[in-house]
Amino acid sequence: MSADEIRGAVHGTAPVPLSVLDLVTVGAGSTASDALRTSVELARFSEARGFHRYWVAEHHSMPGVASSSPAVILANLAAHTDRIRLGSGGVMLPNHAPLVIAEQFGTLEAMAPGRIDLGLGRAPGTDGATAAALRRSDTLNEGADDFPQQLAELTRFLDDDFPDGHPYARIHAIPGPVQGSTPGGVQSPHRPVIWLLGSSGFSAQLAGMLGLPFAFAHHFSAQNTIPALDLYRETFRPSEVLSEPYALIGVSALATDDEAEAGRQVRATALNMLRLRMGRPGLFPDPEDAARHEFSSMEEEFAASFTRNIVHGTADEVRAGLDDLQKRTGADELMLTSHAHRGELRLRSYELIADAYGLPAA
Repeated sequence: MSADEIRGAVHGTAPVPLSVLDLVTVGAGSTASDALRTSVELARFSEARGFHRYWVAEHHSMPGVASSSPAVILANLAAHTDRIRLGSGGVMLPNHAPLVIAEQFGTLEAMAPGRIDLGLGRAPGTDGATAAALRRSDTLNEGADDFPQQLAELTRFLDDDFPDGHPYARIHAIPGPVQGSTPGGVQSPHRPVIWLLGSSGFSAQLAGMLGLPFAFAHHFSAQNTIPALDLYRETFRPSEVLSEPYALIGVSALATDDEAEAGRQVRATALNMLRLRMGRPGLFPDPEDAARHEFSSMEEEFAASFTRNIVHGTADEVRAGLDDLQKRTGADELMLTSHAHRGELRLRSYELIADAYGLPAA
């Protein structure tokens, strides 16, 4: 596997490659169809302006997030793009049989050869009851505890290299390598690139030990970012995939033409997260509704803590904030996720950031 399938190119004055994380946000007054159309438009824009990769994240039972099926969304994005890397940020491995993921992402690789990333997480991406429904099990900790074993099984399905005598030795993930060893078959030179995702030290250490690229969720676990990245680098062992560590961080960033608008949208983002934490997830709220919401003192404290890690404001302010964050963390790549009530504001945010860094013109 070429490191170029992992490492991106730096464009303009950006400190590192820039990428996009899309949660397919559904705002109040909009539909999932609206949000998915925005995703296609944003993916095409991201490709044209030189963003390195475009990931979608698995979430469930959240009305304001229409990304419950990353593989389906990625298939649609593959049909509307030509070059940008596409992937999951991530697929929650304990929710699925490894063979199913190998088949889904093998299919995506056949659709978009050399462009597919398979980012894997071990959290459920939802609440406990929904996780139980997904897994058909009431033992919710089992999947997370078995994550290294599930990862090993998935990797063997992707590489089609179970040893002789293994119960799965005669089972093949298709599309996959077995088609190249079948009479008349031609082997594809690519397979999805595995990334490990995390918001703590567990996946950081596992990624380091396995020599895999690592993605850290700074956007909702900022206090753990530097410790996790340090742990990843300290435990890293060179592998066939990487000779040296490569880590990206997910960053919540919103640039607007009007600084006040950024504040309004970020306030709505805080209310959205507050409702989620209280077990009442809904559509992404209208900023007017957020402005009318009477926050209690505890809610205000939560909102202030949460928004502190959202890089927001004018394009110049966001650029300065991203530059500072990259310098403090040493991240090899910044993956930006922009949350706003309307799709056009999310698109405008990425446009302003691209212009601020002088990324290639569309």
